[in-house]
Amino acid sequence: MARRVICVLGMHRSGTSCLAGSLEEAGVFLGEVSVENPHNLKGHRENSKIIAMHKRLLHANGASWYKPPRRVHWFPENKHERDAIIREYQGHASWGFKDPRTVLALEGWLEAIPDLHLVGIFRHPLAVAQSIQKRDGFSLHTGFVLWLHYNERLLAHYRKRPFPLLSFDLEADEFREKLLAVLKGFGLDVANAGPGFFEPGLRHQSGSTDASVPAPALKLYAELQKLAA
Repeated sequence: MARRVICVLGMHRSGTSCLAGSLEEAGVFLGEVSVENPHNLKGHRENSKIIAMHKRLLHANGASWYKPPRRVHWFPENKHERDAIIREYQGHASWGFKDPRTVLALEGWLEAIPDLHLVGIFRHPLAVAQSIQKRDGFSLHTGFVLWLHYNERLLAHYRKRPFPLLSFDLEADEFREKLLAVLKGFGLDVANAGPGFFEPGLRHQSGSTDASVPAPALKLYAELQKLAA
């Protein structure tokens, strides 16, 4: 069987954990991932080695997840660490990973895995800003600025090489239907996916009003909605 590597793209608090967990249920090996977290009852489904590598990569660029750079330069030591992580997944026909920071550093992964499969997910800017405010204590303004930066990068990646996009704001039944279609598109075993990983009750913020959302964020959100699967 040919190797299939799937990367989840999306900002923090935007449904990336749900998407990664659904991929795992469908047979995609994620490695040793977090399965429980106070801010995410089913866990972030993130490989701690990839998180640590991305943190060091951003730090080397004078940045962090909440102070994102316009561009990320991969230094030799970062590439060496990335390649070591990739080798740990050898032996698995289908494997994948998820870390919101990947949106900022995707080019380095594509360099190592040119045939990398991508799938993206996004969420209403107010819901994300409220969630970040609750988790990290940031102002809504800061949350909106971060939402714009991450989702501008998400859209830029999509324009270079289109991939399935999901909206985490859909009603539960419609989201499940579109999620299953994405999993089938990757040739995965949806019989085991359910996808039981998605539970509407896990979405704590809904982004119920647009009144406080900056116009550029609303415009970008509308554009992403048009492109969504």
